[in-house]
Amino acid sequence: MKVIIIGLNHAGCAAARTILNLGGCELSIYDRNREISFLSCGMALWIGGQLASGEGLFYAHAKDFEDLGAKVYVDRGIEFIDFDKKLVKGLQPNGEPFYEKYDKLILATGSKTRPFNVLGADLENVVGTKFYRDAEKAVRILRDPEIKNAVVVGAGYIGTELAEACRRLGKEVALIDIAPRILYTHTDEKFSHLIENRLLENGVKLQMSERVLSFEGDSKVRSVRTVKGEYPAEIVFLCTGFEPVTELGRGVLKLGNQGAFLVDRKQQTSQKDVYAIGDCATIYDNSINDNNYIALASSAIRSGIIAAHNVLGQHMTSLGSQGSSGLSIYGMRLVTTGLSVKMANDRGIDVDYVDVVDKQLPASLRRSDNPDVHLRLVYRKKDRVIVGAQMASTYDMSGGIHMYSLAIQQGLTLERLAFLDNFFMPQIVGNNYYGKAAMRACTT
Repeated sequence: MKVIIIGLNHAGCAAARTILNLGGCELSIYDRNREISFLSCGMALWIGGQLASGEGLFYAHAKDFEDLGAKVYVDRGIEFIDFDKKLVKGLQPNGEPFYEKYDKLILATGSKTRPFNVLGADLENVVGTKFYRDAEKAVRILRDPEIKNAVVVGAGYIGTELAEACRRLGKEVALIDIAPRILYTHTDEKFSHLIENRLLENGVKLQMSERVLSFEGDSKVRSVRTVKGEYPAEIVFLCTGFEPVTELGRGVLKLGNQGAFLVDRKQQTSQKDVYAIGDCATIYDNSINDNNYIALASSAIRSGIIAAHNVLGQHMTSLGSQGSSGLSIYGMRLVTTGLSVKMANDRGIDVDYVDVVDKQLPASLRRSDNPDVHLRLVYRKKDRVIVGAQMASTYDMSGGIHMYSLAIQQGLTLERLAFLDNFFMPQIVGNNYYGKAAMRACTT
């Protein structure tokens, strides 16, 4: 059997490694990029000088898959797929076309930066936030002592992290977003403000509710003009979100949320023997009990493993996703899973929530390093099933979000979580704020 994978990103790497380890087929892999497996979620650490180089942001190389028996073609994209003839067409480096047939096809075409069509977007030093070459370019630019001012457009996870990174390098930083607060589509207001306060305390300027009109400059960018003012900028980061890359299947494969390839729980598309994985595909979202678009490396890796097993005839079904994610800004850790109250309201889901603020350890221990832990538990009113959680603290309580992710996946009610047998040890986790939040919701 001949299998072709298009794309050697997180999903593609996971699918390829699984197929090669299981064996039993011939595998060819194509990727239009030279670099593969780049952890773009860590680029802010490199840009901000917390990593000495970008080498640690790669976890696989083309040779790894070649050594396992695959034929790997990097820097060579596929231009067309004939789904009826099961044939892919691409161009060789010399421009000559090539063709290859398949029995099974896995599309791991990933995502791309959402277009930001304003005047001046093509100026020098306007930098994307997707690829290794983007991060490499930013590191080179920011080394120049003449670069004094940075503007970050888009206050989601990556934009917020890059604002911190540039400020760590001593640059003046303005973080601009059309939304009224940072992390608008990820968290509720209370948790956005916890991160906003850390940014403000460290000198980042927050310009919310501002629409960018243009980037000004001659050949290089010099400022960013918005509906409210103009901000100096010798470097601009575009953090305006991502969208799935689906051109190869347009007109043949069914599309779902945000134009991603619609797949079932086996990662199969609407076309027999064609699978889609990672950022180019939909995923089942347990917090809404429906398909959704969630572009996360963790979800992408799982989807690649699932597709690989099914391609080889070994039945495996996705358990879905809760979209668990997080970040740390100047030591304030924020982790989330499932729906925020805002996200639920936007979808017309009738929810309620309970907030708890507690210390990590009992006050009787008299420790100075005993910070507050902020927790919000979101649940459906009609059946009291948990659909979301948000946690924030300068203490590393991030492991707790895994429990809430599992609770959403399993459809747990508040009552079941309230009486969960939680581990107790005063010097590690003396306060059961996990159960306290659910218990409080049960009694109100």
